[in-house]
Amino acid sequence: MNTQTRQKTLWMAQTAILSAILILMAFTPLGYLRLGTISITFLTLPVVVGAILIGPLAGAVLGAVFGLTSFAQCFGMDVFGTTLMGINPFLTFILTMVPRILMGLFVGLIFRAVAKIDKSKTWSFAIASLSGAVINTVLFVGALVWFFGNSEYLRQFGDSIIAILGVLVTINALLEALVIMMAGTALTKALAIALKKTNPVI
Repeated sequence: MNTQTRQKTLWMAQTAILSAILILMAFTPLGYLRLGTISITFLTLPVVVGAILIGPLAGAVLGAVFGLTSFAQCFGMDVFGTTLMGINPFLTFILTMVPRILMGLFVGLIFRAVAKIDKSKTWSFAIASLSGAVINTVLFVGALVWFFGNSEYLRQFGDSIIAILGVLVTINALLEALVIMMAGTALTKALAIALKKTNPVI
């Protein structure tokens, strides 16, 4: 087996393992902390780990897996998602998929960019991990308001876009960002040491 084939096989194996972890988290209490109709997701973490350690493409693939699990939650497993599904299934699918795919891609690109100037890569891991939670929240909430901001359901959160954002982006988003940054930094730094010999990107 040549080097290129070995690297491709390794890429597929690592991405598949993280996908399996992500799916397991999505359908167990490990993946979400639900607070009424709003939920905090920790599914960003496997996407962040993959985007940093394997690369932007893996981040995008894992983001797609994250998105598919989110869309599956809209079939009766999540009140918020199920309600949006009833309003517009197509826009709900776009909402659950596109922000997550872009998030995974951007995290990988951000890590590679910062790593060029951060020789120790400690800050690279932290910045990229934090960016995952921030980008996920910004893109998802932005798309949510864009697609459903005029719906009667979303209008119950407030009479204006600012009021709606004030309900959707609160302490929940901050908590999610802090957890993802700390856990993502610790995991990626530890795994990078273990994988250094097999992954030249790190």
